[in-house]
Amino acid sequence: MPENDNNHRSISTTNAQHAQEALEVVFNEEAEHRRKSSLVPSNNQALDHDIPHHCIVHSIIEEQRITSPSGFRPDNKPLTKHTDKRPEPVEGREHVHSRLLTKKELRDMAFGIRELAKRLSTLKLKLQVRNIFLLAKANDGNIIKSVREIAEWLLIKEGSDCKVYVEDTLEHDERFDLKGMLNKYPTVKDRLLFWNSELCARYPHTFDIVIALGGDGTVLYASWLFQKIVPPLLAFACGSMGFLTKFDYNAYQATLSRSFVEGITVSLRLRFEATIMRSQQGQLPRSRDIVEELIGEESDDDHTHRPAGSYNILNEVVIDRGPNPTMSTLEVFGDDQHFTTVQADGVCVATPTGSTAYNLAAGGSLCHPENPVILLTAICAHTLSFRPIILPDTIVLRVAVPFDARAGSWASFDGRDRVELHPGDYVTISASRYPFPSILPLDRKQEDWIDSISRTLHWNSRQRQKPWSQLS
Repeated sequence: MPENDNNHRSISTTNAQHAQEALEVVFNEEAEHRRKSSLVPSNNQALDHDIPHHCIVHSIIEEQRITSPSGFRPDNKPLTKHTDKRPEPVEGREHVHSRLLTKKELRDMAFGIRELAKRLSTLKLKLQVRNIFLLAKANDGNIIKSVREIAEWLLIKEGSDCKVYVEDTLEHDERFDLKGMLNKYPTVKDRLLFWNSELCARYPHTFDIVIALGGDGTVLYASWLFQKIVPPLLAFACGSMGFLTKFDYNAYQATLSRSFVEGITVSLRLRFEATIMRSQQGQLPRSRDIVEELIGEESDDDHTHRPAGSYNILNEVVIDRGPNPTMSTLEVFGDDQHFTTVQADGVCVATPTGSTAYNLAAGGSLCHPENPVILLTAICAHTLSFRPIILPDTIVLRVAVPFDARAGSWASFDGRDRVELHPGDYVTISASRYPFPSILPLDRKQEDWIDSISRTLHWNSRQRQKPWSQLS
């Protein structure tokens, strides 16, 4: 869109200026083993977290990342507020673009995010709101009217000078009635802008807060739009479930006013980074062994596989048989160990947030979102002994289709981008360095998750047993 291109021309210039010095991972030559084909350089685009932005949560994450190469602060100093000054790079270290962390770096990164999450859960963060991102179900007429209502309130409330971004599909939507709003309030024309997926991918650092109206699917869509930096998300419940939507829309004016004035409390939700690895053409597939190539004598050969797409997901990675009439055969690896061979309809690898979604339906465990774990659950396993397993978030999990499998499998990421896996392909899954910041209600942040499973799943709900006195 021309308007957004003009508004972000200066951001694009900044993007280009930092492209050559952008850093993502600091590697140590003595780092623990990691398969070479998982360490191939990524593209040379500027990385989102190296671009100055005003999101206070990610400013704090960036400060921790720069302060210590291992990913957490070496001291116990209080968190400082955002500054536009870029920290100087660490001298004497090689800086390499890569999607995956080595084992030691993954462990340190996971520890750093856990420590940061604990600290953020006890703090109120004051927002400097300049750019607000409104997200909603674009095909729901009632919610579109709510988007119009909340956008109008944000733009005309006393003392407001913020910019509000709504989805570009609403620009000509009669239910949103842009023309009527501009006729009524002509002064807001320059502050009502429109976003699309390209804007989210290229300039995620622009937005200070995301306000979502809908159900859990809308929150997952926010995670999908912001694959790296995710602005703090405040979700109003306008859907059917409500695990991730914490606020009542009917009280949106009081909720937003309080958040902007008093501050917010943020919960950092663990996300996974999943990378598809394609088998390279070479010798006949029947003569190749996926176990040998991933953890055996051939594991140092970086020519057997190549990366073919990477995703940051909030709920789960599902690898299943798809339309194939036979069940899937999958090899599961954790770090450099072969865990097991799974014969089932598929496997579900879920985050703690996703434990109440497909993982639950497949018979997996419920898991509090503050637990730093990876949940592995088989989907209709053809054995009686396969039980769901909970693994630490420091493990790099790989799920592979063996070369001698009768058929391939299909992988999906938060239910999106369904991709076929051929024999010899695999998916690498590990903790993401880009957590998902969800804003919690200030008055009931500790009881929120238990309330969600009790309210939506009726967890352990049954008629109470009568006391003996009433039976005599």
